[in-house]
Amino acid sequence: MTFMLATEHLNKITGHSRYEPSKQAFVDRINGNNGKARQLRRPHILAQTLAQTLHECGGFKYTREIWGPTPAQRRYEGRKDLGNVYPGDGKRFSGRDFIQTTGRDNYRALTVWVRANVDPAGPDFEAHPELLTSPEWLGISVIWYFSVRVPMRYLEAGDIEMITRRVNGGLNGYRDRLNRYNRAALVILGYGRTQVRTFQRDCKLTVDGISGPKTRAMMYHKLRRMV
Repeated sequence: MTFMLATEHLNKITGHSRYEPSKQAFVDRINGNNGKARQLRRPHILAQTLAQTLHECGGFKYTREIWGPTPAQRRYEGRKDLGNVYPGDGKRFSGRDFIQTTGRDNYRALTVWVRANVDPAGPDFEAHPELLTSPEWLGISVIWYFSVRVPMRYLEAGDIEMITRRVNGGLNGYRDRLNRYNRAALVILGYGRTQVRTFQRDCKLTVDGISGPKTRAMMYHKLRRMV
């Protein structure tokens, strides 16, 4: 089964109705006919995708990395592991789209993937990185990233830690990602974003309002069984 997402779901998950254009862009992209998007709409995978994406974009507040530059951003310059080999590449290929795609190599890889899987006439994001935040393409790198960069075995298993490591390179913001997973899972399952106790009661778990490993495992189990 796939889950058809709506902006109402995102409003419930985030707890606000702000950033409607960004939310609608994400909904349109994830609900698209592309086979990769359909794969991500399976409930147990969608909850994982939303948890990571919502953390990276601050609940749809950001579609582009805020540039200081900070010390970390200055270090983008000259990073060969990101493909930033020309002067100015650090800022030119700073984070864009909801998943904050960063680095010349990633913009190039996204271009190749879009032309192979979405539109043969898709844009050259390496030549025109600003197009990644245009209304026509906003959200596409989320589909690309979770189709290519995050192993499906982690998504299928609901392995939040390993998914986070693939998205972040470490465990930065891990607690927030867990919290966002809880909220996304509860809303997809038909609960309110904070109704942990109700969920635990319905599932005959210890009712303490804390979404620990056993509660999240039950969320995963229920999401997988949605029909």
